[in-house]
Amino acid sequence: MKKGFLIAFIGFVIYAVVAGGILHFYTANPETMTWREREIFNRKYIGRLKIGTTRDEVLRLLGPPDISEARAASDGRNVLILFYRTHHVKSDGITTRDETTPLLFTDNLLFAWGEAAYEAEFGPLK
Repeated sequence: MKKGFLIAFIGFVIYAVVAGGILHFYTANPETMTWREREIFNRKYIGRLKIGTTRDEVLRLLGPPDISEARAASDGRNVLILFYRTHHVKSDGITTRDETTPLLFTDNLLFAWGEAAYEAEFGPLK
């Protein structure tokens, strides 16, 4: 009885160490994910962003954007917009803006994200 418990306990400890190591050292690579996995991953991490996050930190977390553009806002600020795929609209093999969430940066700092933020700066998302 004691020997069986000891074997089970040692097995659990080994499992916990291996699982903990994987969770601690493994980082997801968005570039190797399927489009469905990438959408879920992007929604998860975009939901955790904070105003003032740097562009480099966003790129480190989310990888390269699906679409990007730079525009001048009506007040003269230069705005970088990174579009990340977050929801499926049409199965055509092409990621379009209506399938993405825009992240807006000025001076390399995130100041807004989402369709409403984009439309407030530039009008309807096309």
